[in-house]
This record gives sequence, structure tokens and C-alpha cells, in this order.
Amino acid sequence: MPYGFSEPSTAAPTRVPAPASRTPHGTAPTPPRLRARTADALRHAWPALAAYTAVRALGLLVFTVWAHRDHRGVRHLLMESWDCDWYLKIAQNGYADELGTRIDGNNLAFFPLYPLLVRAGDALAPWLPRGAAGLSVSVAASLLAAWGIFAVGDRLYGRRTGVVLAVLWGSLPVALVQWMGYTESLFTALCAWSLYAVLSGRWLWAGSLAALAGLTRPTGVAVAAAVSLTALLALRRPSATRPLRPLLGALVAPLGWLAYVGWVGLRLGRWDGYFAVQKLWRNEWDGGVATYRRMRDLFFTERPALFVAMVTVVLLGAVVLFVLSAGDRQPLPLLVFSGLLLVIVLGSSGVYFPRARFLLPGFPLLLPIAVALARARAHVLVTLLTTAALMSAVCGGHMLLGWHGPP
Repeated sequence: MPYGFSEPSTAAPTRVPAPASRTPHGTAPTPPRLRARTADALRHAWPALAAYTAVRALGLLVFTVWAHRDHRGVRHLLMESWDCDWYLKIAQNGYADELGTRIDGNNLAFFPLYPLLVRAGDALAPWLPRGAAGLSVSVAASLLAAWGIFAVGDRLYGRRTGVVLAVLWGSLPVALVQWMGYTESLFTALCAWSLYAVLSGRWLWAGSLAALAGLTRPTGVAVAAAVSLTALLALRRPSATRPLRPLLGALVAPLGWLAYVGWVGLRLGRWDGYFAVQKLWRNEWDGGVATYRRMRDLFFTERPALFVAMVTVVLLGAVVLFVLSAGDRQPLPLLVFSGLLLVIVLGSSGVYFPRARFLLPGFPLLLPIAVALARARAHVLVTLLTTAALMSAVCGGHMLLGWHGPP
């Protein structure tokens, strides 16, 4: 059953509690009551969390066996390789104070929330090996993300769809990144719960979580735009009550992204400092020209590596899924978020092969598949999801072990 933009004001109350909810007398819920409501929400979500954990555990098992066979260090690959190392160095040493001329001398392209959490984890548990705090943050955030993804699917289409949606997110070809020292799990968790807060009309939570997402990844601007636009449109409804809340949510949502971009500009002494950093990394928005040329070359003039071909399939599939999502009349905030995420990723002239990873937070794109699978018979559903989990495990192993480039 498709849902339109009016869903936040007409949907039945959700089973997942809002942290800022109030009692009828206007006081905060007592801790025992809050714990009981959280426990109820967890009991409702446990099939999704259990299935997601099983899928990712399978992927980790396949990767571990593969890595040992190839005499590769599992801990290093999951905790310290590629972008993991960038975040660990930021957590330890902070940011560069000048633009410079070398990519490997400038870390201002990486947003600060994740390395701040890593630094806090290192301070709390200094005896842990390097990268363990970052991996712990990512694993914990992945479970929160799976819960938030389930909550969105459950609210729109029911519990079965929510479970399938969470499992599909954990079965994406590059889902191994969700349990690495990367930002995708944290970012997805913040986006999922921000979008869920929009759907349930919790504007301050939606804006605050979007602001945190804007401190996590550059694509945080997509969820900020989704929250702000939906909140401002909500003010125009005749039935709107307490207009201050959606207005505040709309104003707060982009603050995280704007704060970091502005801080980089001040640090470098130029208003376009962050964009100069991105240009140094050869990452500019060109409207998709570079993406089109790369895909054209892959199809007609090159014999692409398996991983690059998989990335291309993911990108093209994401476009098709967005069209299907629009046809299903998904709620406006989901469409805005997914659409802007696609525009940013496909419109970039940066490195091609990490782009499947950049689309990991776009879980609303999976809703058409989740809805269709949820209607299938149990044995068909289990067979298809198991196949997807196995394929994800193989792709994850190939991504880190068979492909000689960053994920």
C-alpha cells in the first residue's frame, strides 16, 4: 500500500518510542516506563536484528576463512586499512591546518563525528588494539541502523517488510563495510532514525539526528534537505499544530554539515576551503559527466575487473530502484533523501569504485524489493534472502582480498 506525503499526520502510532516523548501531564516518562517501552520495541524488532546479525556474521566468517587462506591479516583489513587508517590518524593527531598540494597530506575531506567517537573509545579503553574502538563503533552503529531501517519499513508496510528490508541492507554486495572501521554504519543509523522521526512527526529529533549525520559524511546534506523540506511543507498544512517544532527541525537539520564546511573554511582561511580540499582529492560535482564516460568505457572499450563491474551494476540498479520507489509513491522525505544521494554519488567526478559503498545509506531504494519479497511464500523468501546473504559474503571477500583497491 503506497503512502503519500500526508503519512506523518495520519499514520497510526508507532511501536518504537520517541526518546523525547511526554506523559499526558507534560513531564518526562519515568525511567522504568521508558525502559519498558524500549524493551517492547526491541522485542518487536528482534527478528530483524537477529536476521541482520546472522547475515553479517556469515559475511565475516567467509571473509575470515578467505583471509586466513590467503595469509592476510583480518584485524588489519577490518580496522586499519584504507579509510580506516585516515580516521584513526584524525582521532590520534587531529586535522591538517593548511591545504597543501598532496592528497595524502590533507585529511580535511573526512568529517569529524566518527573520529571523535573513536577518540572517545580509545580514551575509555586504551588497552584495546589500534582500530578496535572504531570497529566497535561501526558494529554497534550497524545494529542501530538495522533497527532504524526495520522501523521505517515496519511503519510503512508492516513488520515482515521491515525485517526483509533490514536483511536486504545487510546483504548488499559491499555490506562487509558495515563491520569495518568506516563511517557508513554510523551515517546510516543517523539517517534511518532521522527519517523515521520525520515519518512519525518528531521534528526536533529528526533535525538533531540529521545534524549529526551532517557531521559524519558529506552526503549528510541529503538527509538534511529531506528533513528541512518536509518540515517546511508540513507548516503549510491547515491541520498543522505546534508549528514551532517543524520550523526548528528544519533549521537544525543542516547545521552539522554547515558547521563543518564553515570550520574548514575558517581553518584554511578561504570561504571555499572544503571544496578546495575536495578538488585536491579530484572530487568535484560535474553533473555525472565523469560517471557517464567511465560507464561508457567499461561497456565498450575495456574489460572491467569483477569488482568494478559489480559497482556499475549497483549504480544502474540504484537508478532503476529510485524510479520504482517514485512510482510506488514513497513518502517525500525518503524520495528526497534517496534522490539527492544518487545525484551526489552519480554526479561526482571522483574515484569510481567506492561508489557502491557511498550508496549503502540509501536503504529506501530497497523498499520496492522488500515489499515484493515480503509477499512471497516463506520458503521462497528464505531461499532468496539466503542466496543474497551468500552472494554478499562472496562479494565482501572479493572486495577486500581479490580486488587490489580500496572498498
